Amino acid sequence: MADIICVIGNKGGTGKTTLSHMLCQGMGLLGQRSVCVLTDTHREPLDPSGRRYLLADARSREALVKVVDKVRGLKAWLGIIDGGGNRTEMDRRLYGVADLVLLPFRDSHEDIRTVIRDLEMFPRAYAIPTQWPTNAWQREAAEKTVGELLAPYHDRILDPVFSLSGSKILLQKNMPEGLPTPLANACRAAAHQVVDLLQLPLDNEDPLPGIGNRIANPPPPQVQMAQLAVAA
Repeated sequence: MADIICVIGNKGGTGKTTLSHMLCQGMGLLGQRSVCVLTDTHREPLDPSGRRYLLADARSREALVKVVDKVRGLKAWLGIIDGGGNRTEMDRRLYGVADLVLLPFRDSHEDIRTVIRDLEMFPRAYAIPTQWPTNAWQREAAEKTVGELLAPYHDRILDPVFSLSGSKILLQKNMPEGLPTPLANACRAAAHQVVDLLQLPLDNEDPLPGIGNRIANPPPPQVQMAQLAVAA
């Protein structure tokens, strides 16, 4: 059965959607099949063409139940559910179905205060710094703040996903043929953390990040049928 990863958190603007797509793209680069599940009613579905992962629209309660059931039935797949901000009750529901929960946060005191509350609310969740500064002194200041405020949760904080202007490409309606190598490498690194946490075997890692964007192994007919059913 597929594993379900939920990217949630009460605060908006922390990069949940960007992280969800980076993880899915990275999984494709690692040879792992995945589907990115949209639940935020303020966002529109993206075109699946040229991506290394499938997309599913689950913006209604009924659709979410059906999509989770579909994904669960896909052997050796991953379902990455993109949550939304300020939806505590939805976060609780997603936490209940998830095998792994990620709580993105940025380097602001407001984000850190919010992620502390979320870490308390969801004791199995991991916090992941996102859109993290690359400037040396800004990064040092951010790390100092995290060290001071998140010290009790140090074993539940993952490596940061650094800010990349190219990450916006993943959220375009239509994605271009290829990705910049730094973005592909960042996607791969983020996905590797999830692979390690879930202890997933990797059999077909793409040795050339950023070259091409098609699904490494086309889904079998039954999976294509499931995709069509999900889209419907």
